[in-house]
Amino acid sequence: MSGSEAVKFNTRSVVGPMQRLVATAQNGLEVIRFGGLVHEIESSPYEIAERKRMYRLRHYFPDAEGTDRPVVLLVPPIMVTAEIWDVNAADGAVGILQAAGIDCWVVDFGSPTTEEGGWDRDLADHVLAVSSAIDTVNELTGRGVHLMGYSQGGMFAYQTAAYRHGSGVESIVTFGSPVDAVAGIPFGIPYGVASGAAEFLADHVLNRLPITDSMVRLGFQALDPVKTAKARIDFLRQLHDREALLPKERQRRFLEADGWLGYPGPALTDLLRQFIKHNRMMLGGFVIRDQPISLADLKCPILAFVGEVDDIGQPAAVRGIVRAAPNADVYEASVVAGHFGLVSGSTATKYTWPVVRDWVNWLSQGGEQPAQVVPMSQEVARKGPSTGLTRAVHAVGSLAEAGAGLSKTIEGVASQTLRGTVELTGEAARALPRLTRLGMIQPHTRISLGRLLSEQARRGPEREAFLFEDRVHTHFAVNQRIDNVVRGLITAGVRPATRVGVVMETRPSAMVAIAALSRLGAVAVLLAPKSELTKVVELTGTKLLIADPENLKDAAATGSRVLVLGGGDARALDIPAGCDVTDLEQIDPAQVAVPAWYQPNPGLARELAFILVTGTGDRFDIKYVTNHRWALSAFGTASAADLGRKDTVYCLAPLHHSSGLLVSLGGAVAGGSRIALARSLDPAQFAAEVHRYGVTVVTYTWTMLRDILDADTFPNGHPHPIRLFIGSGMPAGLWRRTQDRFAPARVLEFYASIEGDVVLANVSGAKIGSKGRPVPGTAKVELIAYDPISDEIQVADNGFARRCADNEVGLLIGTASDTVDLSAGGLRGVFTPGDAWMPTENLFRRDSDGDYWLMDRRDTVIHTPRGPVYTKPIVDVLNDITAVDLEVAYGLPAGNRTLAVAAVSVRADMRLTPKDVTEALRDLPPDQRPDLIYVVDDIPRSSTFRPSTKAVQAAGRPEPGELTWWYNRETENYEVLTEELATRLFA
Repeated sequence: MSGSEAVKFNTRSVVGPMQRLVATAQNGLEVIRFGGLVHEIESSPYEIAERKRMYRLRHYFPDAEGTDRPVVLLVPPIMVTAEIWDVNAADGAVGILQAAGIDCWVVDFGSPTTEEGGWDRDLADHVLAVSSAIDTVNELTGRGVHLMGYSQGGMFAYQTAAYRHGSGVESIVTFGSPVDAVAGIPFGIPYGVASGAAEFLADHVLNRLPITDSMVRLGFQALDPVKTAKARIDFLRQLHDREALLPKERQRRFLEADGWLGYPGPALTDLLRQFIKHNRMMLGGFVIRDQPISLADLKCPILAFVGEVDDIGQPAAVRGIVRAAPNADVYEASVVAGHFGLVSGSTATKYTWPVVRDWVNWLSQGGEQPAQVVPMSQEVARKGPSTGLTRAVHAVGSLAEAGAGLSKTIEGVASQTLRGTVELTGEAARALPRLTRLGMIQPHTRISLGRLLSEQARRGPEREAFLFEDRVHTHFAVNQRIDNVVRGLITAGVRPATRVGVVMETRPSAMVAIAALSRLGAVAVLLAPKSELTKVVELTGTKLLIADPENLKDAAATGSRVLVLGGGDARALDIPAGCDVTDLEQIDPAQVAVPAWYQPNPGLARELAFILVTGTGDRFDIKYVTNHRWALSAFGTASAADLGRKDTVYCLAPLHHSSGLLVSLGGAVAGGSRIALARSLDPAQFAAEVHRYGVTVVTYTWTMLRDILDADTFPNGHPHPIRLFIGSGMPAGLWRRTQDRFAPARVLEFYASIEGDVVLANVSGAKIGSKGRPVPGTAKVELIAYDPISDEIQVADNGFARRCADNEVGLLIGTASDTVDLSAGGLRGVFTPGDAWMPTENLFRRDSDGDYWLMDRRDTVIHTPRGPVYTKPIVDVLNDITAVDLEVAYGLPAGNRTLAVAAVSVRADMRLTPKDVTEALRDLPPDQRPDLIYVVDDIPRSSTFRPSTKAVQAAGRPEPGELTWWYNRETENYEVLTEELATRLFA
């Protein structure tokens, strides 16, 4: 083009940009003045059907025709307004569901800023509000509701339905509602990090800082800065095009400002403690007004919407519902959407709400199951987001649209590496202070059960201490109850060092009685109900007894003074005539003048704290437990089992047994765990309470778990929260059955000596039947050569005791502390001049790895002509036979010799043959195999569930026949005992 040619002028090239600029300025000014574009989209009509302090109940489209319609009740999360269900008007939840003929009701919690007492609300307030709303809708419509909740509103839906045991609820539908905190903390944060942060925030921040609506809004926007930036860039780029922006304007304003509410501190504290810290939505034991609940109580159909790119309600966390609610039919609908996109926006309009509509109609009217609804799989990934490719494509697309550049490539790998490191470090961090404190205990150190409970109450007075019969008791309440009982004991004349017998069933008042005696400095003599109380009272020097109403009569029969405690609100005491009985419940603690000598928790480590009694008839074993010995077991158990505040310990073991006192109560108190008390061993109750309380650790004694396994209340593969069984005396076969049935839970078997400070624990559980190794901080142990026939320690050429070689049976001894009275069976000069040791009552062998295996008690070794025969390996091998139920082994006198004999009972609907016994006992050396094995109908058990050898012996010697087998040492087989052989054998 030559310079003389005129330049063409096109007015459209100027007018178009000017119009766009003017439109942008006009729309921008409108946004500045009014907070957004003025639009004509109206909210769906509703009326307030009920107004209460905690909520308002909205009924949408109240004038709609038809009364016999399916009913849905929609629950928002705390921090989002109830308009979330109507943010897209006709294209939103209530619009689409109403068009399908579904009656819509919405719970509106309101803003804590404007509602009376709003900032003081906790989670229980919200759950009870939803429950009240369900009652109202049930009454007004005459129908059950399909309960639906978004995000935390879905968690409320789960919790409320469980709290009501499903009453009035037809089904549950949730949208991005996490259940398993361990499986998916938002953004792949390691659970150990999130758990620690949650505890810190709950204890030190949220009780001082209100979470306002602006803080909530900024927090959510900060959680997904890419999406927030993209939305704002898109809005600015289209600010000139009013028609394009208007359909999304209501949703934009909702997310930018109007849709957010403040979060009451108590509610957030509950969320962090119960959901994040303790994961109780998943495990059970979530507390609503002192009542523990479990999602295992849910039985109605459940549909969970899963956002495959949801970084807040992560898929693995949302899918935890399938394991948390094993008794319900659980379905899922997977959506490629983020957290907000599940319920609002184009994806929700096109996918979510049509599926919800079809779900409600399917359940209400029958017909075909919606194609998008599929059963949720039990196999749930626990390593963070399982949709990496989808997430990457979704994120890259969003970033490209917004013109931003942000990489999340290393998030997954880094989070998983950090997760394992933090959790392993956390376990060590919990154990180290306990072991350090254990190592610092000196004879003059003040340490006792009462003192530890005082420490727990001071650190967390509102934390849960005990659970019993579906009630939760806080540390504050328990501590106050203990102090009140102490005042009653003082009135009754109890002083420090007084020996007081406790004859009570397992219940909170029994624990309180034991703790009150400890706080007073008295000695608790723990006695089994229905035992030979008169003899034991005399043997132990007991001055008076504490009993519950059920055991009052037996306690009074001893002739001792009796103090009655517990029994509940409605109780009547049947006091025998002429007995000295004081009802502690009738003493007003406020009227008791505390004497000058009283000092709370005066117990020193060296002082006697408890006396345990086992045995019957002419043979009683009396175990004297000092405060140091109790602390040794308590802190040792807490360390070996890694007990912490996340755990709930189910106390099946009775408190009068060492496993109940030292392991259950001691370990839980030292670890800061909740203690769930079982009144008795009831398999059905056990199954219900394990879920309802969120039990993670179960304690046992001997064959206690056999009753639970036989009842089949937990079929193989049935989800449960248990991670550990701890106790003592479990035979090998029952051990194996327990681990198979409750996998991946394992068994932690303890051994504690009657005398001395020896404590062994099989921490790994790899060697079934082994007692493990010494617990750190307890007595050093050695195995010395011992002749069970002559009852003498074998010495080396230098005169000192000979240490046993690997797998040689010997006497287990432990180092004696300075306060031990060696004249009561102790040893000096065992390995060096002047060293001090305390022998145990048991014989062990130590394998080449250093693990100890119990062989027998010193006084129950069978002395046969071929040498000593040890009973423990026999019963372990027999118990490992599938058909064998219970078993005992003992020595049977036959003329001038003793036979090694074993009696077994057979499990129902099973058969035991001589061949089964022969094959099983090949694991033992020929000289250790019993001479006779016979089948009995039943083997009685003691109050601690130990098979009773004495009861079997009292029934008489085995009779010849098809169910009695003798060991033929020539053929190495067990064969039927005939009359002729029996005559020769017993001659």
